[in-house]
Amino acid sequence: MKNANYISWDEYFMGVALLSAKRSKDPSTQVGACIVSGEDCNGLSGNTILSVGYNGLPSGCSDDEFPWGRDGDFLETKYPFVVHAELNAILNAQGKSLAGSKLYVALFPCNECAKAIIQSGIKEVIYLSDKYADTDIVKASKRMFNSAGIKLTQLKPQSSSLTISFDVDNI
Repeated sequence: MKNANYISWDEYFMGVALLSAKRSKDPSTQVGACIVSGEDCNGLSGNTILSVGYNGLPSGCSDDEFPWGRDGDFLETKYPFVVHAELNAILNAQGKSLAGSKLYVALFPCNECAKAIIQSGIKEVIYLSDKYADTDIVKASKRMFNSAGIKLTQLKPQSSSLTISFDVDNI
């Protein structure tokens, strides 16, 4: 008899996004993103991971030489320097076509990432949290997504957590 306690594709890919977020050095917000092929995307069947990303500094910029704070003078905060998870995932695809793909991300995308998502050809955004829904940034994102016909889906997972163990005796 097969295992009946398995996760859905959506939970699996959101799990990959959340695991990717664990690579972020940001002390206050860790976000990950996972881009997955849709049906007939890039000649692939659906549910193939195309790229992942997390919020962090651009390649070549030392995590120790740039600020990670949220308050104070703009140039002394993280905001002008950090690349968001969604944009990193798009850039990490290294020119691969993302037309018709889906983006899994823990936090609803900002307006700047929304522009890149739309331009890259991603057709659906699956997210966990919309905690900034009342901000102008997210309102602008939603306006652009709706205008561009991007499907927006808030994931409602079956369970609140998954556990990953590196214990070889439990494999």
